[in-house]
Amino acid sequence: MHFTKRTGRVLFANSAKQFSTTSRRQLSGLKINHNRLWETLHETCEWGAAHRYGKSSTETGMARLTLTDADASVRRWLDDEVRKLGCTLHVDQMGNMFARQKGRLNSSAPMIAMGSHLDTQPRGGRYDGILGVMAALEVLRTMKENGYQTNYDVGLVNWTNEEGARFPKSMCSSGVWAGVIPIEQAWDLRDIHDPNMTLRSELERHGYLGDIPCSPEGFPLGAHFELHIEQGPILLETGRSLGVVQGGQGYRWLTFTVYGRDAHTGTTPFSARQDPLLAASKMIASSNEIAKQHGALASTGVLKIPSNASTNTVASQVTFTLDIRHLEDDVVHAVQKECLESFANIAKQDGKGVSFDWTMDTDSPAVKFDKDCIDAVRTAADELVGAGQYMDITSGAGHDTVNTSRHCPSTMIFVPCRDGVSHHPEEYCRPEDCALGTQALLEAVVNYDQAQMKKQEVSV
Repeated sequence: MHFTKRTGRVLFANSAKQFSTTSRRQLSGLKINHNRLWETLHETCEWGAAHRYGKSSTETGMARLTLTDADASVRRWLDDEVRKLGCTLHVDQMGNMFARQKGRLNSSAPMIAMGSHLDTQPRGGRYDGILGVMAALEVLRTMKENGYQTNYDVGLVNWTNEEGARFPKSMCSSGVWAGVIPIEQAWDLRDIHDPNMTLRSELERHGYLGDIPCSPEGFPLGAHFELHIEQGPILLETGRSLGVVQGGQGYRWLTFTVYGRDAHTGTTPFSARQDPLLAASKMIASSNEIAKQHGALASTGVLKIPSNASTNTVASQVTFTLDIRHLEDDVVHAVQKECLESFANIAKQDGKGVSFDWTMDTDSPAVKFDKDCIDAVRTAADELVGAGQYMDITSGAGHDTVNTSRHCPSTMIFVPCRDGVSHHPEEYCRPEDCALGTQALLEAVVNYDQAQMKKQEVSV
């Protein structure tokens, strides 16, 4: 390891002081180990560290794509760590890792889970997903060393292929678990650089093709809490330390192909052209304006022109993607409808016009998270930082918790990240924010566990 522990302690000497002055009493009576959390997070980032941007050993990004050798290494490390804590580890048919710690009731009820993911983008950071798993581990460590037992079983989940960067389907294995992605389709996903490798073949190669069905029946969850960096600027801009996540935006991903005709630039007048790139450009600009009118978001992330295109030739075909998002599904649908109408009009303009077709690649409805889980997080936030330092917030990005919320009570906790930057090597979350978020996660899980116990006592 190249991580300098002395540096980590210096960082935390200041952060621990700041954390202790802003925190109030902890309902659980437990307090996480800030230094251990920070050091563990960065030590595990040695597997997949890439894209250095500073002199410190921790000033790198990450390139730990799912089921690479680096991902397999950190998985094996996590396997060892949870077993040291006395957890039982279960692996399902998508390689999802479920570490379970028994509660004092020895109940057969599904465990209260804390989950996220260890895979990253090719040019990703050290906190997206990774913080959530390391925070869950720190909660389990803190409970173990203090002899604290929840009433019901509690545990950790590492979801496979959340990013979808190597095998192109985001929130993949939680989607299989939730029943929104067929497992055969997920297994057959191909490595973007080597189509001979499938997700299933890599699960088999690393020994993570479990025999437990990937479903709520195969491994049910009683609840799911996820700590995550916000991946946006709202907490920073409002000066808040914690976000109590209410739900996730709905979104649709569409792919459009616009067809024209090859033509010589110098000999073909505008009136005779069928220019798909010109039309696609207008369509993209139109989608932006339509989204703004509805208070929605839209973007084109991929624009493809044939590889044999030439400077002095009108292109024959253009493909582009469109991502539409809003808190309300009706608004997403309205933006899509107006875009299709606008695109049809644009296709008739300019010269002899063009034609186009489209497919819907992803349809993810908006979700509202569970009230009891939200209340557990809000109570924790109120006790830790007070009402003025946290806020209700909606997730603009997709997360595994969006999928778990379809089958079990779920919510998320957000902490700020520098400049709202994520999916970038310089993604950064201050040690005091990592610590505060992890303490909030611990308190929320304890709150939820105690609330469930009270419900059980009332019903008896």
